[in-house]
Amino acid sequence: MTILHYILIALEVILIFNLIIGVHELGHFLAARWCGLKVERFAIWFGKPIWKKKVGGVEYALGTIPFGGYVSLPQMATMEMIEGKSGKLEEKVVEPFAERVGGEKGEAQAALETLPNVSPFDKIIVAFAGPLFSFLLAIGFAVVVWSVGKPSIDADNTTTVGWVEPKDANGNPGPAWQAGLRPGDTILEVDGQPVHHFSPTSADSVTWRIVTSTGTNIAIKYVRDGEEATVYAVPFHLKTGWAERKSLRKILIASASKATIYEIATNSPAARAGLQPGDEVVALNGEKIYSPDAVDYAQQAMSNTIVKPLTLTVRRGGEQFDRTLLPVKPLQPTNAFPLVGIMSWQGDTNITLVHPSPLDQVSASAMQIFNTFGALFSKSEIGVQQLGGAVMILRVYSNLFQDEDGWRRVLWFSVILNVNLALLNLLPLPVLDGGHITLSLIEAVRRRPVSGKILEKIQSGFAALLIVFMLYIAFFDTGDWLRSARADREQPVVFAPAK
Repeated sequence: MTILHYILIALEVILIFNLIIGVHELGHFLAARWCGLKVERFAIWFGKPIWKKKVGGVEYALGTIPFGGYVSLPQMATMEMIEGKSGKLEEKVVEPFAERVGGEKGEAQAALETLPNVSPFDKIIVAFAGPLFSFLLAIGFAVVVWSVGKPSIDADNTTTVGWVEPKDANGNPGPAWQAGLRPGDTILEVDGQPVHHFSPTSADSVTWRIVTSTGTNIAIKYVRDGEEATVYAVPFHLKTGWAERKSLRKILIASASKATIYEIATNSPAARAGLQPGDEVVALNGEKIYSPDAVDYAQQAMSNTIVKPLTLTVRRGGEQFDRTLLPVKPLQPTNAFPLVGIMSWQGDTNITLVHPSPLDQVSASAMQIFNTFGALFSKSEIGVQQLGGAVMILRVYSNLFQDEDGWRRVLWFSVILNVNLALLNLLPLPVLDGGHITLSLIEAVRRRPVSGKILEKIQSGFAALLIVFMLYIAFFDTGDWLRSARADREQPVVFAPAK
């Protein structure tokens, strides 16, 4: 059943990924037909076709590699390349074209020479149609999200600090702790910029403002017990291996979240004390807690010291009571520190459905990519290494589909992805739609196409750079995914039976 579950998830991911790419290519196809351009092939998926059929002069094909698609438009090249005026161009263009149309070299030459001229304006329309259709698909997804709603939890909209690491990985005081931040503080501004969220899904989030900061110290304005104050934290970088992305700025804080128990180990102190999944721990040793990290840290802190009992204040329905637990070292894993047996915590169950308007969704998605590019070209530490590619997108979709209410989040993420696809393809790079538009504008101004030889070198160079860049990003995306999968397969914790 588990295998079938993952197979279904994989099929769902492939389906929606191909829908997004297919609609983009459909835009190019329909615009080319409307403008009267010759369309050789409209293919869904890549690789050797497992099915193809020619209708109305267009070959429709289904490839063997189930990702993406393409539209073959010979007139989108320069006229010098299409006409094959030089021997080298004839060798590079006419012979491959002959193979594609299935005829002899002479037939291909004749076919190429009979192609009508295409105006720069028509080329611009065809190139722009792909991003336009991606944008329209984003609006379509946004309308559905507006109708069915998007899951939202309190943690998405809080700037309350749930946990502050007292020490970093080297045993030094944590940056936020040393600066004076404490759990329960509500952050108002970071580096003079107001914040309204904790996670980096928007530019007005605590995390985003921290990672994009550039100063030696990060000014953090917060409120505690009704009084406002400002502290200055020196950012910290986690150590990473050569195959991992470089760590961005951190001050070692986490957002507030309920400490609701999800899983308890058999024979553990928590099980023997009668704790149950669904219980919420609201205080530790008499002090209110704002995150499960407080309990986890208290256990970990006893790894090399005398083990002391922990008093948990637990809320169960309308009842509240204390339980004092003495952490014990489990039988396995052998390197585990003393634990009370709370193996995992439940996410925030206070989920509500919000219905943002399509305009709000699309504008927020566009702002994300604008902010990302702004950070790339600023003095912040964010670089191309922190970007995600196709592997990351597949991973996100896979994770979202596994969630009970994930289909709504999939729709919302698809709005973001389509807006990003539309905007990125409009960049004026030769291998993108924006590059075709730029070349067409140059052709309109010069009244003749760019030289075939120059265009070939430019396109080949940028295509090679794009492939290298995609492989570079995929390397880190794949590494992140594998490390995450290994972490999920950690050795189970086993406690000795009670005597």
